[in-house]
Amino acid sequence: MGTEAGTLITGGTAAEIADSVRALVERGHLSPGEVLPPVRSLAEHLGVNRNTAVAAYRTLARSGVVVSQGRAGTRVAQRSQVPQEGFAAAGSLRDVGTGNPDPDLIPDLGPALATAAGRGHVLYGEPTIDRDLKAWAREWIAPDVPANPRDLHLTLTSGAVDAVERLLAQALLRDDTVALEDPCFLASIHLAQLGGYRAVPVPVDAEGMTVDGLRTALDQGARAVVSTPRAQNPTGASLSARRAAALREVLAPHPYVLVIQDDYFSYLSRRPFHSIVGPDHQRWALVRSVSKFAGPDMCLAVTACDAETAARLELRLSPGTTWVSHLLQRVTHSVMTDESALSLIERAGAHYAERNASFADLLTQRGLPVEAGDGMSLWVPLPVPARDVAERLTRRGWLVRTGDEFRLEQSEEPSHHLRLTVHDLAEREAAALASDLTEAVDEAR
Repeated sequence: MGTEAGTLITGGTAAEIADSVRALVERGHLSPGEVLPPVRSLAEHLGVNRNTAVAAYRTLARSGVVVSQGRAGTRVAQRSQVPQEGFAAAGSLRDVGTGNPDPDLIPDLGPALATAAGRGHVLYGEPTIDRDLKAWAREWIAPDVPANPRDLHLTLTSGAVDAVERLLAQALLRDDTVALEDPCFLASIHLAQLGGYRAVPVPVDAEGMTVDGLRTALDQGARAVVSTPRAQNPTGASLSARRAAALREVLAPHPYVLVIQDDYFSYLSRRPFHSIVGPDHQRWALVRSVSKFAGPDMCLAVTACDAETAARLELRLSPGTTWVSHLLQRVTHSVMTDESALSLIERAGAHYAERNASFADLLTQRGLPVEAGDGMSLWVPLPVPARDVAERLTRRGWLVRTGDEFRLEQSEEPSHHLRLTVHDLAEREAAALASDLTEAVDEAR
């Protein structure tokens, strides 16, 4: 019948069989990755109809207890760890893989906090979006969405990741297909795993998400698409006008596929915004967070979306449950309408772009050609496996991230990219890293 633990499964209905498997997993009798009995064998063992066993496995898959792998069978789901952005056990190493902003280029929140705290308390039943912030957010986001500004629906969430998670949850069921960029933002990989969605990788090149990749994902039944229009993490790619137009054309026959555009870098970006959502698309969302320029602890994102999606989101963000703090909203509004803060944010965007371009030039001069994209970090192609270079850089005192961490699917073929955050390196440090990196590549050859 299969594994010894599989013989412990009991039940005469689909619900009873599913409950039995769940109990065996919870008690450790079935381990993560363990193969369950084939449907036919399980049905014979329990004396039930084959369809009953199929229904039990389907229930377990929807709840995330098991994973169906076709001819490879059904396995108990594994809880794999996903690397976190901005975190690494660096120890004495200099961490150049963080993806963090420069704290000296984040506006001082003190004055804004004092002003916000002095405006009085907010009670249950009041509007979820503060009046002043709503007016500012509408002006910020309205020019870039397909809706008439008068019909614009705005929602606030606790950051961009929270917005994407909620948007996917209201549109997808477990085992539904979602198209994600590959290489992919770490949090998006995590969301797909936690939600039990089947992620279809869409390759990214210098102009952003590829047309053939998106077409393939839609042909495979993708019900949602997550796209980064600017400063794609980790590659730094931004959509060109030509590429965005081509993607709109591919999406045109699929107006009810939810298209989420995560424009997280917005104010800091050096590139224009190009949307992949056409005027007739029915399900869409544009998400803009403030954390990259107002500080990672400013967990607030503005989401503009179609009326149906907005209504579903608002049901999960009602007052008294999970609305975004009005104190945080008022601080955000105060910062984003202050001329000195906006000037600092503009300087930050220019600083990140200049430092990335400067380091790309250093590597290019040393025989490692690099094109600086947009964003907080630099995507460095290598002629050798990145993990070999990373190991040698560790011996030289540097902690880096390899492209392997950003892959949607595990592969025996190693990544040939590093993602480096270099904007806070002094000139001497940048020169030292560039020299150490080129030496590490030469050794790895």
